[in-house]
Amino acid sequence: MERRRVVQIQGLALLLVWLSNGALLVKTEEAAPMEKREKEALYSVIQSFVGGSWNGSGLYPDPCGWTPIQGVSCDLFKGVWYVTSLSIGPVLDNSLQCAPDANFTPTLFELKHLKSLSFYNCFSLSTQPATAIPSLGWDTLAATLETLEFRSNPGLTGPVPAGLGMVKSLKSLVFVGNGLSGEIPFEIGHLVNLRRLVISASGLTGSIPTSIGGPTSLLKLDLSHNLLQGNLPAELGNLKALNLMDLRNNSFTGGLVPSMQSMVSLQDLLLSNNPLLGGTLTSIGWSNMVSLTTLDLSSTGLTGSIPDSLLGLKSLRCLALDNNHLSGNVPQNLATMPNLSALYINGNNFTGKLGFSQDFYEKLGRRFASWNNPSLCYSATEISEGYDGPVGVQKCTGDKEANFGLRNKVDRSGPDVNSSLLVSFGIPGNRVGGFWWLVLAQELVATFILVMVL
Repeated sequence: MERRRVVQIQGLALLLVWLSNGALLVKTEEAAPMEKREKEALYSVIQSFVGGSWNGSGLYPDPCGWTPIQGVSCDLFKGVWYVTSLSIGPVLDNSLQCAPDANFTPTLFELKHLKSLSFYNCFSLSTQPATAIPSLGWDTLAATLETLEFRSNPGLTGPVPAGLGMVKSLKSLVFVGNGLSGEIPFEIGHLVNLRRLVISASGLTGSIPTSIGGPTSLLKLDLSHNLLQGNLPAELGNLKALNLMDLRNNSFTGGLVPSMQSMVSLQDLLLSNNPLLGGTLTSIGWSNMVSLTTLDLSSTGLTGSIPDSLLGLKSLRCLALDNNHLSGNVPQNLATMPNLSALYINGNNFTGKLGFSQDFYEKLGRRFASWNNPSLCYSATEISEGYDGPVGVQKCTGDKEANFGLRNKVDRSGPDVNSSLLVSFGIPGNRVGGFWWLVLAQELVATFILVMVL
């Protein structure tokens, strides 16, 4: 009994200590000051984006304490509050929204503890004057900034600043749906800690810089929907940790580069709608890319045939090779790939016979397409009579229906197209089996002989 009482007293003491420490922490955070210079810089930055009439000091006298600002986050450093995250744009109803004359102010770079900075739908086409991303000042955030995003800002013009290459702490750099111009700066390759690089739908030109292989820890690379051209750099093969590479809707040339087979972690390779890319599928040792789940090479000007090495991609779920200039036979062993659930080979020059089973066609359904291959036909030996085969493909000449298809044709129940003729012979039209077909044949022969004799 005494021992239990001692344990209870000890537990109560620990609880009181924990509660007092928590209360002390809350009290400390509430009472923590914010540097006057930091607060004034924050007000100035927000005012430059949302408009001069915004009264930050009156509305939010304690922005890191009891009057927080939507889109602003703070952290304590040595007992003092500093701004660590700033998000501008209509993400939520009470978010900071940009004015028509939104612009960048140099005081942005006085927030030297910033870890995250994002702009969403801030710079529209009506923004006057046109706004460009600052080219200078990024070095002041080189040790802290980890995330920088510009999304849906069509009024944001000019190039991607080369100075961003100095922000070595960056892990995520995103430009989507902006009005930028110029080329991808070579200095982007200096961002060795980068995990995500997205520069999509932003009007960039030129080629992918050879420095792209620098951020070897990169997980996602998306340069889709731009005006990029030139050959794919061999340095892409250095990105061995990459999970997704999206280069769709550009004008690349020179075919697939052999070094890409070193991208052993790649799960999604998307290159569709690069009609000038050309080349063949045999330029890569596909069997090395064991993690690949999606391979989209539609409308890339590919020639040649489908190599057997593709069949080694056991994780592949979607294979899109449509609208190219591929030729030769379609490997029947594609159906043996254990995870394949979508196959698009339409719009090519494939020849010969599709040897897939009816089960394969039914498994993929609308996710299988093989039309617009004029010299391609499908084998009917595995297709039942009630199944039409793949859409837009003719049955091979001389092919007979499968035995189980003939059996279905003879033994199926229900009214037959010749049921009236059967009834005229006294046979129920809805119950025609193999035996009754034999009886019918005998009756027809006997009737024919009788007519001839008479």
